[in-house]
Amino acid sequence: MPEQRPVALVTGGRRGIGRGIAWELARNGFDIVVNDLVQDSAVDDTLAGITARGGRACFVRGDIAAVEDHAALVDAAWTALGPFTCVVNNAGVQTRFRGDLLDTPLESYDWVNDTNARGTFFLTQRVARRMLAIPAPAWTRSIIFISSISAVYAAPTQAEYCISKAAVSMTAKLFTLRLAPHAISVYEVRPGFVRTDMTAHATDDKDARIARGDVPTARWGEPEDVGRAVAVVASGLIPYATGSALFVDGGFNVKRF
Repeated sequence: MPEQRPVALVTGGRRGIGRGIAWELARNGFDIVVNDLVQDSAVDDTLAGITARGGRACFVRGDIAAVEDHAALVDAAWTALGPFTCVVNNAGVQTRFRGDLLDTPLESYDWVNDTNARGTFFLTQRVARRMLAIPAPAWTRSIIFISSISAVYAAPTQAEYCISKAAVSMTAKLFTLRLAPHAISVYEVRPGFVRTDMTAHATDDKDARIARGDVPTARWGEPEDVGRAVAVVASGLIPYATGSALFVDGGFNVKRF
């Protein structure tokens, strides 16, 4: 009987970074449950790409900001391909407001944090309970949080987004401490300037920053760059690195004189 492949749930996996993560995990031996808000042709493309890379694939619709729906979302994802051994908390939204910090609207703050911070925390809480209820070999399971360089670099015109990603970073630390005694690894991945639909509005700004040398590798990141990093930490090969935060930003984070 063939060995059971590991199963990963990737939230926000319909396109962009989520798709890059799903495809790289599939390439590295995972079956993938993709979660997102809508099911459309982008989902079909993502699922086809998973299959082409050797993985089984399915889609579970759900909004992680709707905490009251988490039970149904996790149940559906858990049973779709079998219990998952990896959860990638990738789903997130950008601010709808860009301007003076003193004018940040309450509605924008709540919208961003309901998904990025609140939704991510409570979905992880439910997933962790589910994982702990079923025995598994030590360090074969992982929870991975996709935060951002905005977790540690302040951009006052995107206040609510920066705050939400700092919250995600702390959430990763807290779950590291809670789950390490149960041999479940937790990691944080901090993407930098990654070329996606979400960052298309900032193309000119990021192109200029790359041109002036802010990114030592002198290029945009691509979704597969983040996906490769996730695949490494999801592999189970470096459990003693649990709690680590990995920058995937082309060296942007390196301090200079």
